[in-house]
Amino acid sequence: MIVDERVLAEEFVPSEVVHRHEEVSLLSEAVEPLVSGGRADPAFCFGPTGVGKTCIARYTMERLTEKRPAIRVAYVNCWQAYTRFRVLHRLLEAVDRAYDVHRSTAKDELFGRLRAADDAPIVAILDEVDQLEESEVLYDVHRLPHVSVVLVANREEELFARFDDRVRSRFRAGTRVTFDRYGVDELVAILAERVRQGLQPDAVADDQLRRIADAAAGDARVAIGILRSAATRAAARGDERLTDDLLDDAIPDARSAIRQKTLESLPAHQRTLYDVIAERGETEPGELYETYEERVDDPKTRRTVRNYLTKMAHYDLVEATGEKRGRTYRTVEARPTESN
Repeated sequence: MIVDERVLAEEFVPSEVVHRHEEVSLLSEAVEPLVSGGRADPAFCFGPTGVGKTCIARYTMERLTEKRPAIRVAYVNCWQAYTRFRVLHRLLEAVDRAYDVHRSTAKDELFGRLRAADDAPIVAILDEVDQLEESEVLYDVHRLPHVSVVLVANREEELFARFDDRVRSRFRAGTRVTFDRYGVDELVAILAERVRQGLQPDAVADDQLRRIADAAAGDARVAIGILRSAATRAAARGDERLTDDLLDDAIPDARSAIRQKTLESLPAHQRTLYDVIAERGETEPGELYETYEERVDDPKTRRTVRNYLTKMAHYDLVEATGEKRGRTYRTVEARPTESN
């Protein structure tokens, strides 16, 4: 049944996008100065999870390099690279300047190497940039005339609240590209294109694609995960077409797999917070912070912890109820999907 597994991967960037043409056009205009040898102002992609921000950023940069092949694109996921050292290291890896770098290498030396890598323009896509714990790295890259940035995050207000004044003032200007949730028809079209490229003809019925889109509730990541899970199950059974019973199993399993992957990718401090909430049940902020503080060697500030909790809420791992002193946190259980 599966012809090309890559097409079913979450991180797959298609050669042509379905929908999001306005967003591609706006982002393309933002980086157009690079084609003629100029520098692009910062560009931002804002929106909830699963709306195509990362895919469109990478797709647009691929089209940019077709126009000017000398441009180098560096993709950094700040969920994993959340410190100044890690971001600079990832950028250097992308331009083949990370040789002999080790944990004790001074951050200023890394910055010096990046500054010297000015033989061609660099576009740095900083995904999940609201996960950065040391936003001064943004000041670093802004100082380099050969580096342009595309920042991907959930909400503008929350992102800028984390910046110090020096960073905030330099990133106020720039292009904002806002992404809304996909509609059912849009998700069906996205899935149909993945099926066309990745599966055998007639492997999935149109009504099954619509059912997947309904279950995904506007989240392309979930929709693609369901399709991948169902197709993998069908291939394992030797089926040539997707059956409804396999789809029944794939919908909750895909949601569970995405949730588990997100949990496993949490940095240590965020995972500790999640575990505390999971153990205690509904927890008020003071108790949560005190327990967290006892469990980690180098606890973050209360403000940073609040930022962590906000980010985890975007990924449906925790939710907050109440306001200020009456606020409590609890984990979000996997939501069952109604069957048609």
